[in-house]
Amino acid sequence: MDLERPDTPRQPRPARIQPEAFLALLDRTIPMSRAFALSVPLLERGRAVVRLAWDDTMVRAGGTASGPTLMTLADTALYAAVLSELGDEPLAVTSDLHIRFLRRPKPADLVADAWLHKTGRLLVGTVQIHSAGDEAGGPVAHVTGTYVAPPRRGRREDAP
Repeated sequence: MDLERPDTPRQPRPARIQPEAFLALLDRTIPMSRAFALSVPLLERGRAVVRLAWDDTMVRAGGTASGPTLMTLADTALYAAVLSELGDEPLAVTSDLHIRFLRRPKPADLVADAWLHKTGRLLVGTVQIHSAGDEAGGPVAHVTGTYVAPPRRGRREDAP
């Protein structure tokens, strides 16, 4: 199934996981996520917006947000988009993540907008990261990634 970019007119479909359930799943299955002040202002089928509250611990030399911070946010947003399609599935895993740093982020919350282009056993998506309040300045990072959904029980793909 191919999904369109979020700026393409379409009827939103309800996500198969709610923002609170997604954040609880992160807390339960990825304990390091507790170090990040994350919120999920939008979650619909095939799309997620994840916001990371600015914190001075994210800053690297030169006074900008560190690459690992941006990569963590991007991967988390893509995971949210993936689970919006799969539901509460902690065994979906990242198989590929590519990030292009485009410009220096402002010292403000970071907002990641993720959407899926393809779903199935492989889920392929894109993430744009912006500094909150500076969306007109363009994205600070462009990310593409692929997740692998675990096999469904009882199907041939489960066979050894």
